Amino acid sequence: MIEARRFHIDGRVQGVGFRPFLARLAHEQGLAGEVVNRGGRVEGVVEGSAQDVAVFLCRLMQSPPEGSIILALRHEPVEVRGRRGFGILPAQPGEDGERYLPPDCAPCPDCLAELSDQADRRYRYPFITCAVCGPRVSLLASLPWERAHSGMAGFAPCPACLGEYHDPSDRRFHAESIACPACGPRLWLLRDGGRLDGDSACLAAAVQVLREGGILALKGVSGYQLLCDARNEAGVRRLRERKHRPSKPLAVMFPWGGSDGLEAVRRDFVLDANAAGALASSARPIVLLRPAGLARSLPELIAPGLAEIGVMLPSSPLHHLLLADFGGAVVATSGNRSGEPLASAPEEAERRLTGIADAFLHHDRPILWPMDDPLLRIIGGSVRPLRLGRGDAPLELELPFAFERVWLAAGGQMKNAVALGWGRRAVLSPHVGELDSTSGLARFESSVVNMQARYERRAESIAHDAHPGYVSTRWARAQALPQRAVQHHAAHASALYAEAWMAHGKPPEDMLVLVWDGLGYGADGGLWGGEALLGHPGQWRRVASLRPFRLPGGERAAREAWRCACGLCWEAGRDWGGAPEGMDTELLHAAWARGLNAPLTSSMGRLFDAAAALLGLCPRASYGAIAPAQISLECRSGFSPTCRHECRPTIADKAGRINSYSASYEGEAAMRLETVAAGHGADVHPLELAWRQEDILRLDWMPLLDVLLDVRCPLAERAACFHASLARAAVCLARELGVARVGLSGGVMQNRLLVETIHAEAARVGLQVFSPARVPVNDAGLAFGQLVEAHFMECSV
Repeated sequence: MIEARRFHIDGRVQGVGFRPFLARLAHEQGLAGEVVNRGGRVEGVVEGSAQDVAVFLCRLMQSPPEGSIILALRHEPVEVRGRRGFGILPAQPGEDGERYLPPDCAPCPDCLAELSDQADRRYRYPFITCAVCGPRVSLLASLPWERAHSGMAGFAPCPACLGEYHDPSDRRFHAESIACPACGPRLWLLRDGGRLDGDSACLAAAVQVLREGGILALKGVSGYQLLCDARNEAGVRRLRERKHRPSKPLAVMFPWGGSDGLEAVRRDFVLDANAAGALASSARPIVLLRPAGLARSLPELIAPGLAEIGVMLPSSPLHHLLLADFGGAVVATSGNRSGEPLASAPEEAERRLTGIADAFLHHDRPILWPMDDPLLRIIGGSVRPLRLGRGDAPLELELPFAFERVWLAAGGQMKNAVALGWGRRAVLSPHVGELDSTSGLARFESSVVNMQARYERRAESIAHDAHPGYVSTRWARAQALPQRAVQHHAAHASALYAEAWMAHGKPPEDMLVLVWDGLGYGADGGLWGGEALLGHPGQWRRVASLRPFRLPGGERAAREAWRCACGLCWEAGRDWGGAPEGMDTELLHAAWARGLNAPLTSSMGRLFDAAAALLGLCPRASYGAIAPAQISLECRSGFSPTCRHECRPTIADKAGRINSYSASYEGEAAMRLETVAAGHGADVHPLELAWRQEDILRLDWMPLLDVLLDVRCPLAERAACFHASLARAAVCLARELGVARVGLSGGVMQNRLLVETIHAEAARVGLQVFSPARVPVNDAGLAFGQLVEAHFMECSV
């Protein structure tokens, strides 16, 4: 019996080769019909024998193209018309249907094979793509996915490309980003005021810059990167000096090698299955890895004082060619000045990166949505995101509950990302970054526009952090829309609760969430950060908190960990002589005692900073207004992650003066503390849990001071004891409150040693622990939690 059926497919089905896949499937089943991208979905008709139609519908669900996600398939009978052949129709707009954006994808194996095949017409073409790989969301203006709606609109396909595009047997059949050397994007290179054209010549010149120890600004898939030879210590030092990035870790990109691409990485790093799978995935993220063996083959300047290095593989054909020709690893860091957003256009890059880069490798394919590289860490045997970006953003989530209207969440101040929620969907944007500059605010506003435009949803309400001083809060309050302030730690807890709900398929009962982070504006107007919240979204109750202490100097303590150490010791009635030379600690103590610019905080992040300072691990590093002449990693015994002495990198100005003990990036002190502690056993010092009048348990850090200040004990053992004691305290806290499950959230929970020790302690007593694996646990995931919390706050009114 002959029948015809119209089908509608919802999900991520555009930009992933779905229409060519359906055309080939229809041909194999002997079916006629048509398919079209309409709005955000794929629709079509198939006609033929009832059995072949049934097999067609079954096969499309069982073996869809890689990268696609089918969320719904609907089909209904339509009139049989004696259709002949199967065609792909031009994309059409559509009012209904959800939008799912295709992510940027690294080159597929077939494209890589052609890239190195001298007989292929795309041999060594830096912009080779096909129907299943290449730039997508960073190149996309709007759905439906077609060339006219993308950054490729200005490149008219040549006859050869058109022939492939219309050939059902070709793997570039209806590949919207199709291009070749005759008709596609091209490279040009600028150096010393001169311009060089031609892909081959530009690549050769770029390689020469790297071999000379120079710094190359390269336009990648979704933004500019700054590259230099990763094994050239002088080149890495120059990059740090010019970028004013004294010690923040740098990522390293390795050339593709071997059957799985990881041959070069394996020579230098420890790889497990999780890390290998993440590195070689189509997103090509940065993954934090431990070097193999005791001695690093890369300069210490790559990640001073840390035991892990961010590693990545080439994310584009251009990167593949450049690294293969160079023959080694390169530092690949974001193309920006410190504190500024990523550059994405040639003129912008030259304006902002001149003085840092020795040469610019540009191309003329537009970037319509700039994105940083994503960052992952393996914690507790699972891959966990620390930053979303090219290849894995926007993060699209299907929710077990429904928003009643369209919400926009503005996120936080640091590690900002924004989120959009409507119906049963939430979407978290790529990393925006810090908002303390005009360029940061501009990128934030651009992300807000991009999210609403790409998903064709206009915000009807705004959720924002309760902190009145956040740029995102002030921006939200200036909008002519209904708003809801969300307490910082409640947003973290709600993000974790929602992910646990999605993971388990049912809402958890009231959950205890430990939200440990740097600082967040508390419900009482105080500075929270070591909190335990019990309940569920919209109904969180603060049941425990870290014993508070005052921060001498207020906000400066977030950068100058010695201030946290002073505050901790003074709170305990003890003196500490570790303040910077020349600092008038008597005056500072007098101000602290009177509460002048010394706010109380319960911040776990500041406790970690204090511990690092007490152990002598904090760098004397601040570029600030000084012009650094050198970065010195020399100390009493030569800095190494396993050193037991008070070793610390220093940065000197041109006069040789050391600036104040100041971290050069957020979390630096705590990361050094984790590095020193990792791999060392330690005794546990029980921490007191005491009820206070406000019915809140206080976790007392006081017993940790004795061990932290005991110079007879090796430094690594003191650091390990600090971690182990807090992990045990976390489990004791949960048991004291009588809960069966606990969630871990907040930026402190990026600490692998702490999280894994908590999991181990919890397993010992039968306590269930949940850590997020889809949404970043730090403030990069805050906006998602704001969506969830704002929704349930309104539901509970």
